[in-house]
Amino acid sequence: MSAGTLSPVHQKRKNRDPFKKTAAYLFLVAGAHMMAIPFLWMLSTSLKEPGVVFEMPPKWIPTKVIWDNYKLVLTESDLPGGFINTLAVTLPPTIVGLFASAIAAYAFGRMDFPGKNALFIALLATMMIPGVVLMVPSFILYKYLGWIDSWKPLIIPGMFGAAGTVFFLRQFMKTIPSELEDAAKIDGLNPFGIFIRIMVPLSKPALATQAIFGFLGGYNDYMGPLIYLNSPEKYTLQLVLATFQDAYNAEWTLIMAGSVLALIPTVILFFFAQKYFVEGITMTGMKG
Repeated sequence: MSAGTLSPVHQKRKNRDPFKKTAAYLFLVAGAHMMAIPFLWMLSTSLKEPGVVFEMPPKWIPTKVIWDNYKLVLTESDLPGGFINTLAVTLPPTIVGLFASAIAAYAFGRMDFPGKNALFIALLATMMIPGVVLMVPSFILYKYLGWIDSWKPLIIPGMFGAAGTVFFLRQFMKTIPSELEDAAKIDGLNPFGIFIRIMVPLSKPALATQAIFGFLGGYNDYMGPLIYLNSPEKYTLQLVLATFQDAYNAEWTLIMAGSVLALIPTVILFFFAQKYFVEGITMTGMKG
């Protein structure tokens, strides 16, 4: 057999590759369509007249497009105020909490100190505790502190970081070559200087990924504001959307219009940060 001739086995495998790729792409396209259907139906419903939402057979493209649904939601509901409140309770934990998690991840991933492994295991063990178990003790604690009906329970705990974020960033930082850290030490940088000038710039994809996760987690949080907030003027976006069913007597066109408006910031965030998001996921190793 000549060097340029493939064996029957290799030829068979080569012939199978296009079919495997085609099948994989078809599967991904089908999955993407299934995930997009609820959003498309929500968008379609938000542009319909109230009386034709449940007509059979259903129409994906409205006969008459009603843009006033969005105008009505923006002018007569507290959706803009809920959006501002959501940013107020989401951005501080996202920014400060991410910085705290990054410092902890650097300590666990690049520094040596007594009890490091035991502390890291204890940190990871906190991820095994279901959030539902902590609801009542947390409520009692915050009530004792006088934090009920305020944003403090939604902001302050998140500013100390999260165990999952620490684990993710630690794994990423362990993949950074140690030669860069050694060179920085020779240049006279202390550990905090190495963290700021070396680790943070090289960890931008991982930091961006965790920032997206943190922001989306706070932006879409419904249970936390429901438990701790009582005053309507302090409601976050998710609580404002929950009041639509009573405010509009189950007018699904207005409810869907509000849901579409609430979804727009997260979609914009993903499109602008998807490069870092994908890079952060693919580059995070499992070293150590």
